[in-house]
Amino acid sequence: MGAPFETRRARYRRGWGGTVLPLTTDSPFCSLSDLVRAHAAQRPQAPALADGQVRWTYAELDEAADRIAALLQQQGTRPGDAVAVCAANGVPAAAVFVGVLRMGAVVVPLPSSLDTTTFGAMLRDSGATLLWADAPGRALAAAAAWAQPVIGIDDTPALLASLGGHRSPAAWVATPDAPFNIIYSSGTTGVPKGIVQSHGMRWAHIRRGLAYGYGPTTRTLLSTPLYSNTTLVAFAPTLGMGGCVHLMPRFDVAKWLATAQRERITHTMLVPVQYSRLLAHADFDRTDLSAFEVKFCTSAPFGAALKADVLRRWPGGLVEVYGMTEGGGACILEAHRHPHKLHTVGQPGLGHDIRLIDEDGHELQGPWNGAAWGEVAGEVVGRSPGMMTGYHGRPDLTAQAMWHDAQGRAYIRTGDVGRFDEDGFLILMDRRKDMIISGGFNVYPSDLETILRGHPAVADAAVVGVASARWGETPVAWVVRHTGGSAPAVTEAQLLDWFNARCGKLQRLAALAFIDELPRSAIGKVLKRELRDRWMMTVA
Repeated sequence: MGAPFETRRARYRRGWGGTVLPLTTDSPFCSLSDLVRAHAAQRPQAPALADGQVRWTYAELDEAADRIAALLQQQGTRPGDAVAVCAANGVPAAAVFVGVLRMGAVVVPLPSSLDTTTFGAMLRDSGATLLWADAPGRALAAAAAWAQPVIGIDDTPALLASLGGHRSPAAWVATPDAPFNIIYSSGTTGVPKGIVQSHGMRWAHIRRGLAYGYGPTTRTLLSTPLYSNTTLVAFAPTLGMGGCVHLMPRFDVAKWLATAQRERITHTMLVPVQYSRLLAHADFDRTDLSAFEVKFCTSAPFGAALKADVLRRWPGGLVEVYGMTEGGGACILEAHRHPHKLHTVGQPGLGHDIRLIDEDGHELQGPWNGAAWGEVAGEVVGRSPGMMTGYHGRPDLTAQAMWHDAQGRAYIRTGDVGRFDEDGFLILMDRRKDMIISGGFNVYPSDLETILRGHPAVADAAVVGVASARWGETPVAWVVRHTGGSAPAVTEAQLLDWFNARCGKLQRLAALAFIDELPRSAIGKVLKRELRDRWMMTVA
């Protein structure tokens, strides 16, 4: 894997020919925009952004950010205004992101995969004064009768060139509590909410990157969209530390592997389903991935068997980050250092306070209040330097998302149920909303899914609870079969019998059905609400 993390951390404090970097673990707050400007001043020709079509240096990115800020000023945008961005991953979209921040405005990144009603609702809820979009985004805005100005991403180069040498004055100075972006939740649990994240929260993510070798020689490959926090927690530290971000407009396994080999990629952030698809590709073991230093994973459950396969076949460290877009406490599993803890999501990160509470909001016993780690399970709550400001315009929902300890300190509720093992590693049991209460007993879908995935014919599985006149709720399963020639043939009835013979009476499935592919969000989360609705339609 190369030099250990500790060695690289010391080395990356000094780059650029011995000049001390503007960022160390002891540095005071610095905004991402100011860090980009500092890199442009000291390493103007260093690569900053690439997308397969275009490559920009830090000098080019810095100049573009200034001109984008100037263009926003011409449009009447003021510091603190929201500017929406809806565009596929690429150098222009990333440059607009940095330019909006330099203006002092708040980035509202939006997906183009939304229906018209939801897209329009997000735009209006954010209070955006302007939309920067590619063709699909512009079409959505038109369909949603969006009345504010729209700038085409494809028109950006010509617009910036028309400004000549005009660059926006650096009049606005970011503060830690100033809003950086508004990210809308994926909507898997209901109506999406605008999560306001501050410059201070992003600063915490940038500074955390020091522990994992982000620096001037970093080459990060990102294939998840910029409207996802999953992407931004790797995007920000790469640019903040002077590395190069390689962006893919969409995830394609063969192109991803080819890019990683050609560009000698050192870092990446992937969701579990992407890891699974990469390792299953015929070219994976023939691809040279030896430049990798660290791979990250977040956003969805990451199975222990898949982690083990990544460790066995892919050079470099593997780090799982468990947390929420809202922030709060995060747990970190350095899987390569703790291969016997792959069934966990790791230990609380440095400066992160993770606790467990019961259904009534009472704090459970743990080391934080003098007890030992134990077997008690409860809802996971957490606090840290990286926490959302709140849900945009929804103080009621913000209050619901918070839990306060006896000292009045705010923690963010995750909605996840978990327990700590004897070494302080967090074991997630399930989402509270996904927990099935059958006959008065708690049934955790993740336990059942693990059993199903143990069958050689099963590639993936999801268990949901559906209404039952007898039990209140009962578990049913959707299963994706392996398509390889070596996978055994099995019928739904045979697999159901196999499963029910291997679990407790209270965990037995009421029914099981095959499905070609589990519905997922853009960042790989299984959309269990869709599976419940689909099940009810099949039995109606």
